[in-house]
Amino acid sequence: MTQRSGPRSERPIRDQGLLDSLERITQKPYEGVVWRSVKQGRDPLTCWRSGGRWDDKSFDVLYTSETREAAIQERRFHLYQGQPIPPSKAQYELFELHVSLQSVMAFPTLDTLKGIGMDVSGYGQASYFEKEREYPRSQEIAEACSFLGADGVLVPSARDQTANNLVIFCEQDTKIELEMVRSHGVIDWNVA
Repeated sequence: MTQRSGPRSERPIRDQGLLDSLERITQKPYEGVVWRSVKQGRDPLTCWRSGGRWDDKSFDVLYTSETREAAIQERRFHLYQGQPIPPSKAQYELFELHVSLQSVMAFPTLDTLKGIGMDVSGYGQASYFEKEREYPRSQEIAEACSFLGADGVLVPSARDQTANNLVIFCEQDTKIELEMVRSHGVIDWNVA
């Protein structure tokens, strides 16, 4: 009899229907300029496990937006988190990055997400404190894309309906190129 030294963490069995749907999607290279907002003094190229919409904390990611406006809207949402005004002491800087990925799975519209079995009826509408209603399926999709070898997903921004976000999976074996183009400085979130 083998003894365990503590609780064992096991990944749940992946949804085979989801995997089948994802395997029909052609993974394509992605190269371009993206935008990212991080706390002042933090490296904008540092990946981490935030437990956000597109990561279940099982792998490191880098959240970026294809437009400056979408990056600002995403940060504003997280700063306010149900508060009438954002915290005044936290300073966030906006960066322009150049990225080159070998293998991205693109879901550029809500219809493409719906096509792989995601309920998009309330996409981006839940409050920050109700994210448990909305995040589990998108996290499952991202984890499955990572499992299938993608080094990122292109998905609709939940804050800016005219833009997409690029979520980079930083632990893949593929070659990921990230470079800071420039800082656009600290943003005044009340006027941005």
